[in-house]
Amino acid sequence: MGVTEVGSKLEDLRAWFAPLSRVVVAYSGGADSTLVAAVAAAAIGERALAVTAISPSLPPGELSEARQVAHLIGVRHRLVRTRETGRAEYLANGPDRCYHCRIDVYGVLAGIAEEAGGAVVVSGTNVDDLRDHRPGLLAAEERGVRHPLAETGFSKADVREAGCMLGLPTWNKPSSACLSSRIPYGVRITVDDLRRIGRAERLLKELGFLQCRVRVHNEIARIEVELEDIPRLAEGPIRDQILEGLRGLGFRYVALDLEGYRSGSMNPEGAP
Repeated sequence: MGVTEVGSKLEDLRAWFAPLSRVVVAYSGGADSTLVAAVAAAAIGERALAVTAISPSLPPGELSEARQVAHLIGVRHRLVRTRETGRAEYLANGPDRCYHCRIDVYGVLAGIAEEAGGAVVVSGTNVDDLRDHRPGLLAAEERGVRHPLAETGFSKADVREAGCMLGLPTWNKPSSACLSSRIPYGVRITVDDLRRIGRAERLLKELGFLQCRVRVHNEIARIEVELEDIPRLAEGPIRDQILEGLRGLGFRYVALDLEGYRSGSMNPEGAP
């Protein structure tokens, strides 16, 4: 996608927001939702509100980064607590887990939108997401959530190019995901496990592995990092710090996945 084409899509995105009186953005602080929030704020100003959901499934560090970026791009920002970890269906961790999360989150945002006088709730979903295993899209449909990036044809690559053009600090930010995605489907989620996973990944990021996952298989922590980072992770001093840190969190075995980081590596067999 050339710069001119992405620039044209940006104009389409601005035009998408222009006729709306008020917008509530489901804002995580990632590349997608930051682009949505930035363009919404530029198009309709104070009538755009970015809302970040706080729960035990939010990776450590994401909240402070979201706050900083919201301030930088000049969008109004609000924090809300969501209760998906209080839902039995969510904790059961079936392949539809994301539906039970999103139905809770979007329900909260719908309430905020109603308080704001009938605002439109929007997400950072792009066209690539529509081809992925995303049960949360059904929850979005049921709650009337719109997807301006998908509706104006933005792929993930377009999002990053547009973010770079606009000078957004998140344009090349590694993808993130709910901590529950590190637990195999069918294994019950606990808040303690989410906290343990969050601390494990925080350790890896502090050691410079910005794109990483710690997948949990009972007593085993299976680490995914980018392929080019595998040799450094296996080096003596770094390896020893990781072993000590993860064993201190209760993992008996610490394994390195030689396939490297893969988004959705725990998705159901045959899912996109």
